[in-house]
Amino acid sequence: MIPFLDLGAVNSPHAERIAQAVQRVIQSGWYILGNEVTGFEAAFARYCGTRHCIGVANGLDALTLVLKAWDFPPASEVIVPANTYIASVLAVTHAGLSPVFVEPDPTTYVFDPKTIEAVLTARTRAILPVHLYGRCCDMEPITAMARRYGLKVLEDAAQAQGAVYRTQKAGNLGDAAGFSFYPSKNLGAMGDAGAITTNDDTLAERLRYLRNYGSGQKYRNAYVGFNSRLDEVQAAILSAKLPYLDAENARRRQLAGRYLAGITHPDVLLPPADGVIDDVWHLFVIRHPQRDAFRNYLHERSIGTDTHYPVAPYKQPAYAAYAHLSLPISDQLHREVVSLPLNTALTDTQVQYIIDTINGYAA
Repeated sequence: MIPFLDLGAVNSPHAERIAQAVQRVIQSGWYILGNEVTGFEAAFARYCGTRHCIGVANGLDALTLVLKAWDFPPASEVIVPANTYIASVLAVTHAGLSPVFVEPDPTTYVFDPKTIEAVLTARTRAILPVHLYGRCCDMEPITAMARRYGLKVLEDAAQAQGAVYRTQKAGNLGDAAGFSFYPSKNLGAMGDAGAITTNDDTLAERLRYLRNYGSGQKYRNAYVGFNSRLDEVQAAILSAKLPYLDAENARRRQLAGRYLAGITHPDVLLPPADGVIDDVWHLFVIRHPQRDAFRNYLHERSIGTDTHYPVAPYKQPAYAAYAHLSLPISDQLHREVVSLPLNTALTDTQVQYIIDTINGYAA
């Protein structure tokens, strides 16, 4: 069986470094907001090219805390892509704001800047571009529009550690960015973890308070805060793995290039090849009009797949108020997308077997 993802195999090359990092934390006797968090924050800020990195408990909190810190009026609108993972939308509503869903580009699956301006209202306060599957959104027109209308831009970079847009890394393309280090991410912790990057000094200071009960000094609470702190163990693990992220992303690009060049089945729609250099290919997502039958065929031939995502956020019971929306591009994507195995534990032989198996599919 070629699993969709084997995290044990992915982390195996880092096992000794991870064990040393964990042991270092245990021996330190300091487990919350200590030197490991401070060190990782500095290293990840340098990596992204930003002035600040604020470690938090997970990617959802990263987005939510930024939106809370901006202190928009209740029910202000935030524009989000309709085909994102639900966490992007949960952050908006957890912050007391209203999501406005827009269709993605049907080729790249990320924000189509042309759709944004049509939905702007007097209540719009922010745009939340999601760098889905590891591909950066076309940020220049998005940030230009935001400046024109006085809006904030919050990148959802949960799937885009190391992705590049016109020489700038994800996390340094808007007013702030939220990252997830969920174990399956390109830079994955061994548990939940997240971070915020920004060049805004005032925002960074407020976020450091908000993640820690609204406190910057013990028993002194300046804000109504949260308990959302990146813990020392996860920070140490991330610091051990960060120096290898670029090399691992390069391997992902190599594998994506193999898929793009090798898969020739006429019914399989591939992602655009123009992103093979700058994308970090967190996921390699293809489309097939008979998705379920196609997945069953691959499973029967020992190839694991996944769907990202089978149900759109606006069709989830949690967001029943939006179920009336007509979003045909997003709906079609959710019916057709299939994620193929793509990770650093995958071998060239396995990739060739996957390619050959796909090309041999007969509906």
